[in-house]
Amino acid sequence: MYDGIVQELIDEFGRLPGIGPKSAQRIAFHILQTPTFDVARLSELLSDIRTRVRFCEVCGNVAEQERCAICRDPRRNQALICVVEDAKDVAAIERTREFRGLYHVLGGAISPIAGIGPDDLRIAQLMSRLADGTVQEVILATNPNLEGEATASYLSRYLTTMQITVSRLASGLPVGGDLEYADEVTLGRAFEGRRVL
Repeated sequence: MYDGIVQELIDEFGRLPGIGPKSAQRIAFHILQTPTFDVARLSELLSDIRTRVRFCEVCGNVAEQERCAICRDPRRNQALICVVEDAKDVAAIERTREFRGLYHVLGGAISPIAGIGPDDLRIAQLMSRLADGTVQEVILATNPNLEGEATASYLSRYLTTMQITVSRLASGLPVGGDLEYADEVTLGRAFEGRRVL
C-alpha cells in the first residue's frame, strides 16, 4: 500500500501478536510523525532484549540474571508455589499484590491439538523443586480454558501423590458483572466456587 520501507515497517509491526494491519499502520505513522520519538532507544532496546534477557533457572520467569528478582527475594514464602503458564501470568498476579510466594512458569499448557504434551512443559523442573519437602502448597493458576484445565488436571493428579496441598484459583463472575450476561460455564463455576459468608 505504501512505498518501500514504510510498508516494510507496517508489515513488521503487523507480525507481532495482537497487532492487526490498522494498529501496525498507526504505530508506524506515529513513529514517522512524532519528531520526539526516540527511534534509536527503541532500536537499542529491541537489540538488547535478545542478549540481556533470559529465563530464570529456578522458576522460568523472565530475568536479566541467572535468577529472577522474585526467586532472589528472601521475603517470599518459600513454602508456596504458584504454577502459571507464561511469564506474563506472573506479572498479572504480581499486580494484585496478594501473593507473596514463589512461581513456576510451565512455558505453555498441554494441548494435543498443537502437539504440546507434558514433556514439552517445565513439569520435570517443578517436580525437582518439590522434591526437598520445603513446599507445602502448590496453587495451580493455569488459564480457565480447555488447555489450562487439562494442564491443571494433569498436575493435580501428579501432585496429590506427593503429600502437598494442591489448590486451584477460583473462577466465576467478575466483580461488577451482571448475571444476565454471564455464560453458562462461568455461572456454573461461580456456583461450584461459592463460599459461606
